[in-house]
Amino acid sequence: MPNIFEKKISEYLFLEIENKDFTDMYLCYCGMQKCKPLYYYGPAIRNNYLIHFVLKGTGYYYVNDTKYTITKNQGFLIKPNEVTFYQSDKDDPWTYIWIGFDGKKVNTYLQFAGLDNGNLIFKYDDSQILEKYVLEMLTHHTASNSNQLKIEALLYLFFSRISENITNSPVQSKNGDNIYILKCIEYIQNNYSNHITVSEVCKYVSLSRSYLNALFKKCLNISPQQFLIEFRMNKASELLKSTDLPINNISYSCGYTDPLAFSKSFKKILGISPSHYRNTKSTR
Repeated sequence: MPNIFEKKISEYLFLEIENKDFTDMYLCYCGMQKCKPLYYYGPAIRNNYLIHFVLKGTGYYYVNDTKYTITKNQGFLIKPNEVTFYQSDKDDPWTYIWIGFDGKKVNTYLQFAGLDNGNLIFKYDDSQILEKYVLEMLTHHTASNSNQLKIEALLYLFFSRISENITNSPVQSKNGDNIYILKCIEYIQNNYSNHITVSEVCKYVSLSRSYLNALFKKCLNISPQQFLIEFRMNKASELLKSTDLPINNISYSCGYTDPLAFSKSFKKILGISPSHYRNTKSTR
């Protein structure tokens, strides 16, 4: 029997399942979210496959030196072990559903849907039916054999829908600007704990600070300095929730030599102190 639980917060629904019975293809988690302007996730590497499908709004998906613009009735595939980054638009943020899945025959089912190495984007015009499937998955969260079978059936129904009458029409751009952004994000991901500064990021990509600042604001609507700070705070929040590390150690792990400066930055970004955040968000 699966271990199933559901998290509910404002404008966010999430269901996670521990599969022990299915092998060909099975659901790992699913959810629905109304994103805030400029909400982003990543850069990150997933352990399983993940599809986001946009119900409304606009956003951007970065993978393999390519930027995709994703709008209503479009979905994008995230594959395991690939560095990806995505961000909601400033003026027209996303509302989307998502399904995380895995299994030994996943590649076959993805090919049925026209999704493979050459294509990560799909279009499906009846967004209501896909939304319905995910909401039904969320409804059947109580651990039971019947709910386990129901969720598995809904996953296959989701794939059957996107495999019929789909139009693969990615809107993408692959240019120097996007490659610079992706290289900066990758550098920050690999070095944020080493007390790096924006100047070092500029040096890594051989761009002036003013040019890099303009590039980040153009592509991500955020300065590189703010991106670096928020990235570190996201990592810090993960450590506060999932470990018993002292806050001083967490500040060092996130690239801060001064724990007081870390605490001030954390409170500025998240609205509460690190200790208060740990007390209210701990998952240990």
